[in-house]
Amino acid sequence: MSMPRVVAFALLASASLAPAQQFPSKPIRFIVPYTPGGGTDLVARTLGQKLTDAWNQQVIIENRPGAQGNVGTAAASKAPADGYTIVLGYVGALCINPFLYPNAGFDPNRDFAPITLATQQPYLIVVHPSVPAKSIKELIALAKTNPGKLSFGSSGSLPQLAGELMKYMAGIDMVHVPYKGAGPALIDLIGGQLDLTFTTPAGPLPFIRSGRLRVLAVTSSTRTDIVPDAPTVVEAGIPGFEVTGWYGVLAPAGTPKEVVARLNAEWDARKIYHKKHGDEVWSAIQITTAASICAVLDLHIHGQLPASGFVKQEQIDFEIFLANRFGQHYVSPGVTLNSR
Repeated sequence: MSMPRVVAFALLASASLAPAQQFPSKPIRFIVPYTPGGGTDLVARTLGQKLTDAWNQQVIIENRPGAQGNVGTAAASKAPADGYTIVLGYVGALCINPFLYPNAGFDPNRDFAPITLATQQPYLIVVHPSVPAKSIKELIALAKTNPGKLSFGSSGSLPQLAGELMKYMAGIDMVHVPYKGAGPALIDLIGGQLDLTFTTPAGPLPFIRSGRLRVLAVTSSTRTDIVPDAPTVVEAGIPGFEVTGWYGVLAPAGTPKEVVARLNAEWDARKIYHKKHGDEVWSAIQITTAASICAVLDLHIHGQLPASGFVKQEQIDFEIFLANRFGQHYVSPGVTLNSR
């Protein structure tokens, strides 16, 4: 190889590494597709502060609520693919909404470069203290005695499906009250305008600790150390009930591989998740931390599926769930469920 070719090759190689080596050189926009104050917002703000400290660059949280997460997620998908806009992807927006909306504004399998699976969490079933039920069995008995009188609030998506699943499996009737985010639902629950909600632990935890709210159960298959006295829904009397959500961090499709790799490396569990922070909110959002994933580098979740395959499998699971439990009437016009 001639000297000019060697020099040219070296220049090209250094140019391809430049984006990652210089990244980040300015503040990063972190889109949260939900309102302030809810579990998703708390996850993003806590992670954003950790990254601000690690990078010495500000991570700016931008709340873009609407359409059960579609508005903010769609905005992120259309942002410049340079790594300076990331989004907290939620299982509801990525894996459930495509079956509920004929046009969500984005394609979760095409429009994003996955960076990491941030955290997996159960939901807590939380009631206002005025509700005369201190267990799931008592709640079911109360609902059967007063059909259609109990109200549960959510921002839609997976928390709503958790409530609908409980109604179906327990044979009860409760009224769903929709909210733009978990934060407003939590405010109304504390104020007594709602009877109960299905929510991630971070938001209600301080109010559970202070006695302003009461937790009845956790929706995962095992108990959580955050509220160790709360039984699982299965333990509490509904066999087979399990609902677990997850958050992932994504960049727009087309973000340079080197930048995605840098983001993935900075989000490595050893640098972020496994530190001892002594922070109650942080403890609440890292109930189960998952292995980092990065589709373009073909890293794997739990040693089984690439990031893109993980999302597709989750979509299949929720499509089957929707079709089997609720049928075509549950989804929006123009969306067809195909039970497998």
